Amino acid sequence: MCSYPTVLILLSATLACAQDLTRRQDDTVPPQAESVYEKGLQYLAKAQNELGAWSDSTGSEPAAVGLCVAAFLAHGEDPNNGPYAKVMRRGIDYILTQQDASNGYIGNSMYNHAFATKALAESYGVIDNPKIAPALKKAVELILSAQKRNHSGGWRYTPQSTDADTTVTGCNMVTLFAARNAGMAVPDEAIKRGLAFLAKCRSGDGSYGYTSAFGGKPTLTAIGLLCSSLAKDTDTRGFKASFEYLKKNLDYREKYYPYYYEYYMSQALFHADEATWREWNARNIRYLGTIQNREGAFPGNQGASFNTAGALLSLALNYRYLPIYEK
Repeated sequence: MCSYPTVLILLSATLACAQDLTRRQDDTVPPQAESVYEKGLQYLAKAQNELGAWSDSTGSEPAAVGLCVAAFLAHGEDPNNGPYAKVMRRGIDYILTQQDASNGYIGNSMYNHAFATKALAESYGVIDNPKIAPALKKAVELILSAQKRNHSGGWRYTPQSTDADTTVTGCNMVTLFAARNAGMAVPDEAIKRGLAFLAKCRSGDGSYGYTSAFGGKPTLTAIGLLCSSLAKDTDTRGFKASFEYLKKNLDYREKYYPYYYEYYMSQALFHADEATWREWNARNIRYLGTIQNREGAFPGNQGASFNTAGALLSLALNYRYLPIYEK
């Protein structure tokens, strides 16, 4: 077996391609989307504290910090020399301080761990920081070990959980795909087990429930559809039913976690059918433009940093800088 430093050397060529942040030039970004996005980034840059986190109700959680960093990367901002470089690097430094050196766990929940790990994966090979590689490796290993001890094949709130739900499983699955894009070793079996759990939560009409096939919702269905798309598991009756379910709910607005929903819905539709995504995207741009405040932040009860990052990332498919946005 190769040592970790040797693996990093062997992966260097792969990373140069996997982490290429050059956007395809075949689409023009709608001016209103760019206006909303730039105002949001300006807000996040001004609101970040010296520790690299944000001072709102959820802004110190690694998940929120990870999503904020991702929002800058998804816009193609230069994390080493650009105008927002300090913001991104400081955010990554904060995430690194939140990692348990003994086991790689970041924060106090698998939500926090997954979104923070995803930010590390998207920063790996892009931000010049030698601490990212070993931290990412340990963080991915923790996700994989947590799944191995979980008889459901998914994830829930802690690494020791033995049950699972679609939201925590979804964010950890997406993180594993991001880690793969960064050159990390992710066994196919881990992806298969995660998909198998999610499939158990899909009902006959294509909707996904929280811990079972009952009580399906668009937010949960977007998570399930995205995971299937990233796994290239799309030629199934279940996938088609889930896509049709989302098409019937293009006007849906999540009451309690609106930006979490938009974050997943944008990606799910883009990967499933670009024409449908374009229709939804046009509506989303107009909607976000009406609710963004003068400072560039977005309202809601999840904290301004999380709200703003989630809203911006729902527009990120207009740019497609991050590898996970490629089909």
